[in-house]
Amino acid sequence: MSEMQDFNSKVIEEFRSHAGVVGGAFDGTPLLLLTTTGARSGQPRVNPLAYLSEGDRIFVFASKAGAPTHPDWFHNLRAHPTVTVERGSERYQATATVLDGEERDRVYSGQAAANPGFAEYQAKTERVIPVVELIRT
Repeated sequence: MSEMQDFNSKVIEEFRSHAGVVGGAFDGTPLLLLTTTGARSGQPRVNPLAYLSEGDRIFVFASKAGAPTHPDWFHNLRAHPTVTVERGSERYQATATVLDGEERDRVYSGQAAANPGFAEYQAKTERVIPVVELIRT
């Protein structure tokens, strides 16, 4: 198991043990668990992600901390857009839809304002960090 997988496993365990509340580096950050289906493997993959909500709309960001490539979970949801979302103690199915243009820019700016790390992530990479809306089904 890689260091990142081990880290994520601990965050996922804490999230599920405390109805979505995670401390440490994520204290105060809205987190959800996103389960995607592996693009090649077909296996479920769970990732803890920071999210932004606007009313009943939920958005996640394929930042990978500003790395030059998209995170694996983003490739997975492009291949299989039906996902499972866990927020707090709630769990539901959703369809992942990638935003573009002005709406993508507006939502990303909102996340960067709420969590300045996301402005740093975009500044570190040449790629446009994807914004994904998770639409409850």
